[in-house]
Amino acid sequence: MTITQPDLTVFETVESEVRSYCRAWPTIFDRAQGSYMYDEDGHTYLDFFAGAGTLNYGHNNPVLKRALIDYLERDGVTHGLDMSTTAKRAFLESFRDVILRPRGLDHKVMFPGPTGTNSVEAALKLARKVKGRESIVSFTNAFHGMSLGALAVTGNAFKRAGAGIPLVHGTPMPFDDYLDGRTPDFIWFESLLEDQGSGLNKPAAVIVETVQGEGGINVARAEWLRSLADLCKRHDMLLIVDDIQMGCGRTGPFFSFEEAGITPDIITLSKSIGGYGLPLALTLFRPELDVWEPGEHNGTFRGNNPAFVTAAAALDTYWSDGQMEKQTLARGEQVEAALRAIIDEGSESGVHHRGRGLVWGMEFPGPDRATAICRRAFELGLLLETSGPQSEVVKLLPALTITPEELDEGLRILARAVRETA
Repeated sequence: MTITQPDLTVFETVESEVRSYCRAWPTIFDRAQGSYMYDEDGHTYLDFFAGAGTLNYGHNNPVLKRALIDYLERDGVTHGLDMSTTAKRAFLESFRDVILRPRGLDHKVMFPGPTGTNSVEAALKLARKVKGRESIVSFTNAFHGMSLGALAVTGNAFKRAGAGIPLVHGTPMPFDDYLDGRTPDFIWFESLLEDQGSGLNKPAAVIVETVQGEGGINVARAEWLRSLADLCKRHDMLLIVDDIQMGCGRTGPFFSFEEAGITPDIITLSKSIGGYGLPLALTLFRPELDVWEPGEHNGTFRGNNPAFVTAAAALDTYWSDGQMEKQTLARGEQVEAALRAIIDEGSESGVHHRGRGLVWGMEFPGPDRATAICRRAFELGLLLETSGPQSEVVKLLPALTITPEELDEGLRILARAVRETA
């Protein structure tokens, strides 16, 4: 596919230098449907990015679009702060009946603001309020958001540097297999907790991703997560699972921690919880942790009613019968087989693949190769991004609703991009 460089003058002269994704994909997108995006020149792109995991049900999903249009056409409330509305009621009822109760969860639902970092900030504030302690433990290569509290528990040095001030009250510990299996799980962490001379302030909570998306598709083993949950319980620390990118079915089950059989004290959700790409975030917590005073944490856009509408439609359509989980796991097997074949076909050493459900990564030695593969894939009509501390991982994040044929198409393009950049 031949791509003519678009006229980006207004973006280059008016928009801030902080823009990023548009630099990797130098075209002007005009419309999107399902797993495809189209630019204003008519080029077609298969989307293996899905709005960084915001579009688990694809672009402009027709079921969700119909629900949204019907709501807007009847002049449904679009902005309501945290007022009670029919849209919020319908979402809360669906979330309770379709997601929480079938999983034996009685967590309270908080609307902290419309983005993932809002959800993390609320979780950290609540943990500190409940426990009366300041320190939060996070993990190497973690990513939890770009606001100051979330950055303090994020590992990436480049992102942390943007804060402009010291990031305090966060303590990093090794993520699963960070030391290549040479050290027993949590031996360092627990030793610090038990040693009165360690200098570690007793943490209020531990925050963890079950699969580190931005960190390089690092997958925590179920037994590691169970051991972490047990450690938190024994040492009176709250367990926060950040399910912002890996929740809403990305790894198969609705919550990514279900496979491990653990019950977090606090759960953060955003990205695809809105269903349609509309901003929405939730912070979930056990009822006994609901110690907020009215208005103690608030925000102007924490009641996004159009997102409540599409979120409820997504839950009722895709999560009431268990089929979405089965489909995602089957698609994941398809991806894993293709990645294994791509690696076997090449003669390079040091290339690895890893993932769960429909989040996968291919790790290459050094950052240049993964970036080159994503650039070539874009030229061939496939949208991919890199992840990892050095952008050394090619990250696959297609919509959960992608068809097997579309998945095959994208994986063939990826294989070609790998060959042509060798």
